[in-house]
Amino acid sequence: MSRLSSCLFCSFLALGASVPVLVMAGGALAQTVAEDEVTEIIVTGTAYGVSKHALTSNVDVLTRNHLSEKPAQGLGDLLAGLPGVRSSNFAPGASRPVIRGLDGFRVLVLNNGMGSVDASAMSPDHAVGTDPLEAQRIEVLRGPSALIYGGNAIGGVVNIIDDRIATTPVKNGVEGRATAQVSSGNNGKQLGINAKIGDGPVVVTFDVLRRKSDDYETPVGPESRYLTDLEGEEPDSARRQGNSGVDLKNYGAGISFVGASGFVGLAVKKTDSRYGVPGHVHAHEEDAHDHDHDHDHEEHGDEGVTIGLKQTRYDVRSGLDVAFAGFNRIEVDAGYTDYQHTEYEGHEVGTQFFSEGYEVRANLIRRQMGALSGAVGLSLSERDFEAQGDEAFVPSSTTKDAGIYGQFRWDREVWGLEGGVRVDRKTVSATGFSRDFDNLSVSAGSFWRPNDHAFFGLSLTRSERAPSDVELLANGPHVGTGAYEVGDVTLNSEVGTSLELTGHWTADEHTAFTIDAHIFASRFEDYIDLRPTGAEEDHLPVYQFVQTDADFHGFELEVGRDLWSRGAQSLRFEATYDYVRGKSDLGNVARISPSALTGRLEYEGVKWRSQVEVRHVRDADKNLAEFETATEGYTLVNLFAAYHIAPSVSLFGEVRNIGDVEIREHVSVQKHRVVGAGRSLRTGLVYRF
Repeated sequence: MSRLSSCLFCSFLALGASVPVLVMAGGALAQTVAEDEVTEIIVTGTAYGVSKHALTSNVDVLTRNHLSEKPAQGLGDLLAGLPGVRSSNFAPGASRPVIRGLDGFRVLVLNNGMGSVDASAMSPDHAVGTDPLEAQRIEVLRGPSALIYGGNAIGGVVNIIDDRIATTPVKNGVEGRATAQVSSGNNGKQLGINAKIGDGPVVVTFDVLRRKSDDYETPVGPESRYLTDLEGEEPDSARRQGNSGVDLKNYGAGISFVGASGFVGLAVKKTDSRYGVPGHVHAHEEDAHDHDHDHDHEEHGDEGVTIGLKQTRYDVRSGLDVAFAGFNRIEVDAGYTDYQHTEYEGHEVGTQFFSEGYEVRANLIRRQMGALSGAVGLSLSERDFEAQGDEAFVPSSTTKDAGIYGQFRWDREVWGLEGGVRVDRKTVSATGFSRDFDNLSVSAGSFWRPNDHAFFGLSLTRSERAPSDVELLANGPHVGTGAYEVGDVTLNSEVGTSLELTGHWTADEHTAFTIDAHIFASRFEDYIDLRPTGAEEDHLPVYQFVQTDADFHGFELEVGRDLWSRGAQSLRFEATYDYVRGKSDLGNVARISPSALTGRLEYEGVKWRSQVEVRHVRDADKNLAEFETATEGYTLVNLFAAYHIAPSVSLFGEVRNIGDVEIREHVSVQKHRVVGAGRSLRTGLVYRF
């Protein structure tokens, strides 16, 4: 850290110790929320925890009860139905969330508030190293308001929170959950077990996850008519997505010491995954972001490419109640990850990617002490990246990041203020190259709560993101995107200014309506974009990372109404709609999410729960980027039901894609080679103990 950064760091802590009213950023470090509050209090974006209906940004929460009954999917596919969220949809084994039209290095995937240190952001064919079924809850925060995580949260944060390090003792000595499900169409099988043992002070946890599936059935041929017509071929008559199988093994364990005033614990997790990369090769498609080329075909032949992911992660977490300079909690976390990604060409080892690194984060927190809440903290991280093989399009590099931050919230019940700031330095170095980026991010907001059921908020955020090693140093064929990518070592930090207006209306005894609305607009200076140059290298079109200015705007709307209730029975209707538009000075931004309207009719009784979901995604045929191809919309219908055999045992079943419709996701670089699964049935069992 430079002398300037060191001075800023010392000054910041001194100020935070005396007047903890500095900032708004976010930490997922306040994980000691009681179980009965878990659906209400959000820890991502506020280290001190705030109710979901009192946030000035849009957050969704999936709890373990929801996750246990979700399809066996990757992270992006699991979250893709949330308003404003889509999936990169590269393959069943590799899917990453796309938030408000932003993806890759602009969307940060965390594990208990700590960076994942994998290679998923650098390419869509690289899987996230954490499976959703590991989670106790997943929090999805849209927009750049989670400043404490640094510039890579400029588009949003997905925080996967597990209970591998227990923060509270077990009431009855043992508790846990076992889930199992099978599915047709892909011969899918999944089994997950997690348990927590110990009523204190020592608590031990363990979890096991096993998931396996074959190539899945499709309603039409995987290759789109666009591709086959372009090549003068007959329409694809296959009804199965070749090379789309997944084989995942995940094991974890933890031990904690839990006392009256805090906890400290250690956890380890090992992931071993093997998944296929589907798709064929075409040399003359229009959109290099929608296809691979002859080079890929020549290299890999007809055997197909599979990817092996191995990751070992160690975490230490701690929290202690204190009384110090206006703060009442200190939390210190650290994590170390060793990640390896191997591309197999048949049985031969092709390109390999290695990522190894650590992160340390410490927070002083003021929580539930009058009207003022706040936190000050620091984070340090280092990541060593290495690529080996013919398609190592990025050289080996080291990325270091050091940041100091703070946040505050002044809540006067009827009105309130909040704000935040983060100062950080990021260093990217490689052989013969080294650059430092000093970034400053700030946010401010206010809110008005006219009654117990209404909340209106306005937030303004200015966030800076340093360019990644890929954007700076790439120079080679990138088969994952079907392009020869070239970085630019002169790139500057990307600066985004975002304004968001939020409104919440919750139901009470006088009204059955709920409304959650968010309107946002973002202006990016020095927006880093990957644009075609018109040249060709290694039989691939050359794409260059450039900087321009860009504007994004849109909104997300969620409404609900209780239609009927009698005793323990109820019928409810919910609907969501989202819209986003992105345009830069160089033209339209590629792969912007088309609008989606989703409606759900839900019944809940003493034993039964059921849901009918209809989701319509619009055509993506307007405001396309240069060389980008149109995508037809679709209407998807799913039917779900669950039955409680006993208080601790439930059986569930779902028919997905009842209409067996063709589904191609516009945001995916694989949309002309990968089609969504056809009609399928899945069933499963959840046992809580």
